[in-house]
Order: sequence, then structure tokens, then C-alpha cells
Amino acid sequence: MDKHTKVEFRSSAPTWETLHEWLRGKIREAVQELLEAEITEFLGRAKYERRAAVDAAGYRNGYGKPRRLTTPLGTIEVRRPRVRGVEERFESRILPLFVRRTKEVADLLPELYLHGLAEGDFDLALRGLLGEEAPLSASTVARLKAKWEAEWEAWRKQPLDGLEVVYLWVDGVYVKAGLEKERAALLVAIAALSDGRKVVVAVAPGYRESTESWGALLRDLRDRGLRAPRLVIGNGNLGIWGALRNVWPETDEQRCWNHKVTNVLDQLPRAQRAVAKEMLGKIVYARSRAEAERRRREFEDWCRSRGYTKAAETLGRDWERMLTFYRYPKEHWAHIRTTNVVESPFAALRLRTDAAKRFKKVERATAVIWKMLMVAQKRFRRLNAPELLAKVYTGVQYEDGVEVAREEAAA
Repeated sequence: MDKHTKVEFRSSAPTWETLHEWLRGKIREAVQELLEAEITEFLGRAKYERRAAVDAAGYRNGYGKPRRLTTPLGTIEVRRPRVRGVEERFESRILPLFVRRTKEVADLLPELYLHGLAEGDFDLALRGLLGEEAPLSASTVARLKAKWEAEWEAWRKQPLDGLEVVYLWVDGVYVKAGLEKERAALLVAIAALSDGRKVVVAVAPGYRESTESWGALLRDLRDRGLRAPRLVIGNGNLGIWGALRNVWPETDEQRCWNHKVTNVLDQLPRAQRAVAKEMLGKIVYARSRAEAERRRREFEDWCRSRGYTKAAETLGRDWERMLTFYRYPKEHWAHIRTTNVVESPFAALRLRTDAAKRFKKVERATAVIWKMLMVAQKRFRRLNAPELLAKVYTGVQYEDGVEVAREEAAA
């Protein structure tokens, strides 16, 4: 490199402050060159190159209006070359008509929704990431929602006979939709499969989480080929339980301990809740069913000696279904004692739905939340000891979290 070249390089080389703009410029140049190369390939000759008159059909005819293309590095402006005098219409593979953003940017949109951005902040955040020239508007967001609604409709009809479901977590989220004063309930089911993965299998509108709504959801899953899960985990107040006994009566039931503890604490004075919470924690994390029973009696004695009989009654309500998890591997207890598997992604969903204005249609709200769950699903963590799920699926029995020998189970 001679001295003159070095000076020229220093004057044109980017600095840390100008690196982003420099990269955008290079991307724009590269895209423009690719568009020019497409025309050369289509016409069979380079720019200004002449061909024999007998086959000289087609010629360059300047450029179209500047087009903005949004990429992960920002928005660039390019111009599509035009051709005339050809029988076959030229279609660019690099920059199709009406496309204004790359696939990576399209995938980014539901990611931003997932983080709970209200629509105003959504637009601001995208412009911060993609540049002030990014082609975004309320109509862009509306088109996205319509697209997601069509995708959700197709997704909810897919066959499920290939899934081996071991555990099924169920819960609901409420959103404002339509003209009704009451919020719409969206019913969600997430399954743990025999290979250790967690997948969303149902997102559907329902009526106040009723038995009828849950029954319709379970029958739909069954009719699409889903076999009965070994265990369903949910809140004790859900209508799922009556529906479950009608559709899959052989399935075990586990009530959520988080909801139970909250309900018990609600029956106690605030001054007593810290002590009670510690005692309840010892029940939840007892290493055996016998220890849980003993800890329960201690808590009930403590409540009754102080006149907190409602708290003791709340704890004992549906007690047998609080302890179902002891009949499953202890490595899975952290997953199946509560509905946290659903609650965790719902925490982000509730931020988004609480910040949003009322959805015009329940279906549109369902589709948006489904799309957010699909994004969240990519980050779902596999269950602990995933190799044990196949055993549970095939019917291996456990007692206090330990596998029971076949001879003992048959006795």
C-alpha cells in the first residue's frame, strides 16, 4: 500500500462513532449491486453491452422510485432497475414488490410485543433499532395482527397425534376485547413431552374459564389426536377439572401450590402472614407425603389455637389433589407442584395486554397472545431429568418420588 493509498484509506475509513452509518452504506451498495446483477442475468448482457439485432429483445430503462428496505442494521434506500421491451415480466429475488423489511426484522416484531411494549412505545422502539426512516405505521401493526390471526387459525387445526404428552399445565389470561364490559378469557395449555420438551398445544378464547369452555378445548385436542396426559396441573378454581373428568377421566390431577398458599394467607391477618408463609413452605417442600401430612397438622393446630379456622379449612380443601406430585419422579416436583410453567410467560403477556388498548375482536387478541407464546416457546427450558419422562409416559409408578419396582407395583 503506497503513501497516497494510506492517506485515502484514513480519510474514508469509519470511526467508532460512524461505524454504523458506514456499514449501512456498504449494505446499500451491496444490495444495489445485487439488483444490477439480477438485471444482467435476466437480459443476458452487461450494462451498455450490445447484442446482435436478431436477439436484442429487452433493455434497461432507468430506475424506479427509491425504495426503503429495513434490515437489522437499519433502514437503507435502494432503487430497483427497470427493463422494457421484454415478454417475460422481471421479478427481483432480492427485493420483491411490496416487501419493505427483511425476515429478521419481521421476526423481531413479535419479540418486541413479548417484552410488553404498548403500541406507541412499540413504534418508538423499532425506530430506535431500525432508524428513523423505517417504514412503520399503525397500518403495519394492523397487518401484522391480521397475519398472525391467519397463522393462529392454521396452527389450531394441526394434528396432534404425534405428541406423547406426559404433563399438561393449564391456565387462563383475561384481556379486554370487543364491546363487552367483561374481559374475555383466553385458555392456554402447555405440554411436557416424553422427550423433555415443552410446547404450547392450545390457545383459545373461552367464557370465564368455565367447565364448558375447558371441555370444548379438551375435546378439540382429543379430536386432533392428542392422547390423555398422565397429569394435569392447574389452579383449583378452574373449570378444567369437571371437563377433564368427562374427556380424560384416567388423567391424574395436581392443584397449584402457589395458588393454594395465596388463598390460605388471604384468610390470615397481615401480621401473621410471614410466620404462616414459612410454615406453609415446609409443607410444600416436604420430602415425603407423610412429612407433608405432619406439617399440615402442625399448621392446622397453629391456626385453630389462634382462631384462624378459615385458613385451616382452606389448606385442607382438595387436599388429596395437592399431593398428587408425590406419585411422580422427585426430579420433576419443581415443575409439577405449580403452574409456573404457564405463569412465567404469562407475566410478560400480562404486561403487554395490560398496556394495550381494548382489542377490537377476541380473535385478534388471541392471535397476538398466541404469537407471543410462540416466541416464548423458543426459550422454554427442558424439564429436569428429561429421560424420566418416557418412563412416566409408559406408566412406570413412583412413590414419594422414587420409582417403584414392578413386583412391588403389581402386589
